[in-house]
Amino acid sequence: MTDWSSDPDRPRFARVLPDVTGLDKPFDYSIPDDLHDSVQVGTIVRVELHGRRIGGWVIELLDTPSIDEAGVKPIAKVTGHGPSAELIDLADWAHVRWAARRTRPFLVAASPKRAVRALPLPHRRAQSPSPSSPATTALLQAGGGVLRLPPRSDVLPSILSAIATGSTLVVLPTHSDAVLMASRLRRAGATVALVPDDWAMAAGGVDVVVGTRSAAWMPCAEMAAAIVVDEHDEALQEERSPTWHARDVVAERCRRAGVPAVFISPVPTLVAVEELAGPAGPVHPSAERERHGWPQVQIVDRTDEDPWKKSLVTSELIERIRDPLQRVLCISNTTGRARVLACRSCKALVRCETCDAAVGLADDGRLACRRCGTVRPPVCQECGAGAFANLRPGVTRIGEELEAAANRRVVVVTGKDEEPPARSDLYVGTEAALYRVSPVDVVAFLEFDSEMLAPRFRASEQALALLVRAGRLAPVVMVQTFNPDHEVLHAAVRAEPQIVIDAERERRSMLGLPPYGSLASVTGAFSDEVVAQLDRESVQVGGDGDDRYLVRAADWTTLGKAINATTRPPGSRVRVAVDPPRV
Repeated sequence: MTDWSSDPDRPRFARVLPDVTGLDKPFDYSIPDDLHDSVQVGTIVRVELHGRRIGGWVIELLDTPSIDEAGVKPIAKVTGHGPSAELIDLADWAHVRWAARRTRPFLVAASPKRAVRALPLPHRRAQSPSPSSPATTALLQAGGGVLRLPPRSDVLPSILSAIATGSTLVVLPTHSDAVLMASRLRRAGATVALVPDDWAMAAGGVDVVVGTRSAAWMPCAEMAAAIVVDEHDEALQEERSPTWHARDVVAERCRRAGVPAVFISPVPTLVAVEELAGPAGPVHPSAERERHGWPQVQIVDRTDEDPWKKSLVTSELIERIRDPLQRVLCISNTTGRARVLACRSCKALVRCETCDAAVGLADDGRLACRRCGTVRPPVCQECGAGAFANLRPGVTRIGEELEAAANRRVVVVTGKDEEPPARSDLYVGTEAALYRVSPVDVVAFLEFDSEMLAPRFRASEQALALLVRAGRLAPVVMVQTFNPDHEVLHAAVRAEPQIVIDAERERRSMLGLPPYGSLASVTGAFSDEVVAQLDRESVQVGGDGDDRYLVRAADWTTLGKAINATTRPPGSRVRVAVDPPRV
């Protein structure tokens, strides 16, 4: 920490942001003489506020307080090191970028989980580990950009190339990815801080700081480069509000520090291509090498079938699941037994008697509404019949069909399961199974049209990302579809992700969707009061009037400032999600 003891003009006061949920106002405190050597911008301290002692961050050092000095209380205690001044400035930017009412969530993400009173000495290698990636080295020398590598490519050489330039920050989508990469880097000879646990090492100085999305806010002493792996992965975006994205945080952080950042992905998002790739676009290997790194994608064309009557268990799938030498994972993103039903007698869709939404068949045999929770006996309201057709069966029902067709045990895997799935040669589950099952021979998407045609503006990117994840799990990916000419399938079969990028660019630029505009969802009780305060000259507002609104603006700064200028009613639970992934 900075030593102020020999400076007669040293600051005598500090502005402290309390670590208190819902409080976004900083307060001024005096710095006792015995703490002057320990207090600087970013230091985590304990202060008295309204009769109780709380934690907080020093966000500014002052010569004079904003109130009468006689009323200024002293800092009670220094807890330890916290975010650097640069990260506190970055948090100020982020609170506008993601329309956050305060900077506290970002400072929490940037702080150690335990008190750090002293930093270890820097521990770096004398020479750079190898092997390296010439493409990554060229990108780093050019100031950064987007590197498109096929799904089965190893990103370790790219990270080692970055380490050759100096201390490197590496962000990966999942904890298991980060742990594995940290282990591999250590075996390669690099000194590694796996954050957030190794926060102190990262602040002290190592070759590489590795972590999940929160690593974007972690310290990296003398950072020389940054790598974001699988830039397309939704896990890099915070689910809670504020919905910050590690890609954008790293990009802005590196821009401010003047260091290069490389964003690696088999299927870069349009945002990355337009905002981070540069005029030449993503760097990628030759077409032959890229094709070699993609799985074999088998399209099962069902356009000649009647979707009303046919099972999801096709003859092509039966051939796969009956092969005793193949381990197969079947994917359908519908849990339970059935989610869309129609009466076999009168052909009417079965709807909820309370809210008129489509209802599904629960595991206990009753009809259940996912929107309002109403449950009733399995009887058609139109004709009284009790037989239904599954237009979109859930994984439990599909598991029963697969077990009968394959004549072997089927393990059902969903995101709700707490225990690891049992060992089997045949699985069925939601997309969560792609992260929970060990490598198999074939991944089969039983009903992929609902992913490609989902009512979300990122549906094509998200569907292609699912195929990438499947391709890392199996050499063969089977896709059953009634839309075999869809751009997503063309891109996957040809190993040409640019097909999706070109189609997305045309659609989004015409509609003014990100990255050609900004978007936020405002939901929850009293959201109508918040939306009513927005300046309609700078933003556009749409929605269904049922506490769900979409706010659009020309750019992120305009959007964030407009939303932050509103006053939210006390006790309201209005949620603002900037750049929502599922809209």
